[in-house]
Amino acid sequence: MARMLLIVVALVATTLAGRAIAQTPPDAAELAAYRGLHAAAASGDVVAIRSLVQAGEKLDACDGNGRTPLHVAAFRGQVGAIRALIAAGADPGLFDNQRYDAVTIVSVTDDVPALKALLASGASAKLITSRYDGTALIAAAHLGHDGIVRELIVAGAPLDHVNNLGWTALIEAVILGDGGQRHVETVRALLAAGANHNLADRQGVTPLQHARARGYTAMVALLEAGASR
Repeated sequence: MARMLLIVVALVATTLAGRAIAQTPPDAAELAAYRGLHAAAASGDVVAIRSLVQAGEKLDACDGNGRTPLHVAAFRGQVGAIRALIAAGADPGLFDNQRYDAVTIVSVTDDVPALKALLASGASAKLITSRYDGTALIAAAHLGHDGIVRELIVAGAPLDHVNNLGWTALIEAVILGDGGQRHVETVRALLAAGANHNLADRQGVTPLQHARARGYTAMVALLEAGASR
């Protein structure tokens, strides 16, 4: 029975893995149509950003998908634009239509410099985001973005937040990961920071049990070491 349960959970995880990243970056047509601050953010034109702000353009105006200029700068990895927009008063806590903030956007794109710029400018690593009621940390752990995970941990991201799937960052790193080095390092970073390895999913399956069922030996070793402390 326990083995069958793990198989069912694994199948659910595999199905969700393809859907879990629902971010919508601006496409080529949208980028070509942008004007004003959205265009300046997309191209990283800091001089234009400052000029447009002085001229009275709204910093948090949204495009058709709810993206502010800051969201666009985040999607495009425009570090200078990120700094300039927030310095001018852009709100880093706003969500686009998929309920993503700039921090979660760059966490998914694995953009450490952009994340550092956001956090240094006052953006929060603690927001509840996406249709999964998750966090930037959960999204990064899911993808094995270990450098992002370490930055978010330092910034105070909630280690044991449980999303509406019943999963923590640690669980997602195991069941939505590939068992490779970056996911292993993600698990290592979460455990070192104090993530609760005993928190199970809704079926009562722990991260260690998931790792054993998938044959992720490096993760198993880390989780067993955590359990023995």
